Amino acid sequence: MGRMTQYVPHLRAAALDIRHDPAQSCFECHVDGLRCVIDYQQTDGVMHIFHTEVPPRLEGRGIAAALVRFALAQAREHGLKIDPQCSYVRIYMQRHAETHDLRA
Repeated sequence: MGRMTQYVPHLRAAALDIRHDPAQSCFECHVDGLRCVIDYQQTDGVMHIFHTEVPPRLEGRGIAAALVRFALAQAREHGLKIDPQCSYVRIYMQRHAETHDLRA
């Protein structure tokens, strides 16, 4: 299981402890006791990301973007391509040219 602690400025110097749980096909972290998650399925070298969820109470803190950065970094590290079925991930990738090469 991959794991990363990431500094997120919007969380006022708090760090996100993002974990990759391949058995559950997700990337997740907990903030203020609430679960934030990206769900995916992996087939034939492609990570199909179909859901990103941050509870409404936590929106606007940069958590979803941090989860996406982590998921994309994991995909790159393992030679996977991304199929961004989730609208948030699709828009994130459109706005960040450095991720375009990951598109399936």
